[in-house]
Amino acid sequence: MMNRDHMRVFFRRTAALAAFVALLWAVQVVNWITGYGLNPAFGLIPRHGSGLDGVIAMPLLHGSFSHLMANTPPLLVMGGLLVATTTRGLLSVNAVVIGLGGALVWLFGSSAIHIGASGLVFGWFGFLIARGLVDRSPITLGAALVVGVLYGSICQSASKADPLSAFKIDPFELSRPGAA
Repeated sequence: MMNRDHMRVFFRRTAALAAFVALLWAVQVVNWITGYGLNPAFGLIPRHGSGLDGVIAMPLLHGSFSHLMANTPPLLVMGGLLVATTTRGLLSVNAVVIGLGGALVWLFGSSAIHIGASGLVFGWFGFLIARGLVDRSPITLGAALVVGVLYGSICQSASKADPLSAFKIDPFELSRPGAA
């Protein structure tokens, strides 16, 4: 009975992850059709009250199909690892990753409009690594190892990024899980 319940939860979370990624693509199509008009309307604008809605909307918006394509594989891999290894608190992890990271970008980000799911990617990366190191169970350590091997270079790219790059704020995203 317990195994069946775990499988049901796993499939429900997997369906939610797939629906989220499908939503990102649907929003991208609408954004493209409207000449990317959603980005200035709903992107995060630091230190402006009108830009606060971007804390929530920023991960849904992208600047191009290639931007979204670059975010999709890590979202699926890390999201899948979260779905498989997080038994409780998945919503709270996402709330902290989106809320705290968005708030830090709003407080300290450049005056540009910030868009994209990179913050979610960095937040999930940080959470999975930190959780593996703290829990030290074979499953969470394995997830941390997979994430570290596949995506550890994102830390290096974030530290060496061009100041105009979208990654310049992502160290804030990496710090989000530690604040939870």
